[in-house]
Amino acid sequence: MGKLEGRVVVVTGGARDIGRAVSVRLAEEGAKVCINYCHSEEAARETLELVRRAGGEAILVKADVTKASEVEALMKAAADAFGGKIDVLVNNAGGIMGRKKIQEQDEQWYNDLMDLNFKSCWLCTREVLKYMGRGGSIVNISSQAARDGGGPGSSIYACGKAAMLCHTRAMAKELGPEGIRVNAVCPGMIDTYFHDKFTKLEGREALHRSAPLRREGEASEVAGLVAFLAGEDAGYVTGNGVDINGGCLFS
Repeated sequence: MGKLEGRVVVVTGGARDIGRAVSVRLAEEGAKVCINYCHSEEAARETLELVRRAGGEAILVKADVTKASEVEALMKAAADAFGGKIDVLVNNAGGIMGRKKIQEQDEQWYNDLMDLNFKSCWLCTREVLKYMGRGGSIVNISSQAARDGGGPGSSIYACGKAAMLCHTRAMAKELGPEGIRVNAVCPGMIDTYFHDKFTKLEGREALHRSAPLRREGEASEVAGLVAFLAGEDAGYVTGNGVDINGGCLFS
């Protein structure tokens, strides 16, 4: 039996990259997974197939997690599908959307990035508590950018991820007495579509030369850390932002 046998999990932004790896890994550990997506339906269906090949049970739910009504529908769908409860929430939805210096940023840009990277976390955390009891776990996917301010043109993204990290600590204190743990994972450069699209090749090559482990991380490695934080092995771990960056933040 896996360490998450019978647990019900919601993974927001679960269609690809880290979200896909987390969905598959938690299913391998025995969890029943609700894979949320917004625009990436084809990728979400591929993730669902990967979960099923791994012997897992999962459903797909389309929802824009920056909208309260859709978050409400998402959590209800997950609970209705799997016995009326949700044990684990992985707030993975987020993104950089592009790179802009502050002089190029407008109010809509700010709102869109903060909604995607922090409001989504706040909405999902608030809503999941209707279905989560003692022993529940929330894992937020923050970023190394929350620690160091992010790369060029990603200031608002970094601020959104920093807000998520602060919310992690606040919710750990608020929800701890109810038996619910809240932690965050702070990935550095992970080999994903995110960096394929938004990070220049020379920046990635520079990390390969400077990071202590001399490579980027893999989404599966982030998923392994999420699985640990979601499960009982981390039963006395809460309020933490756990770095997973190959040592590059400190190099």
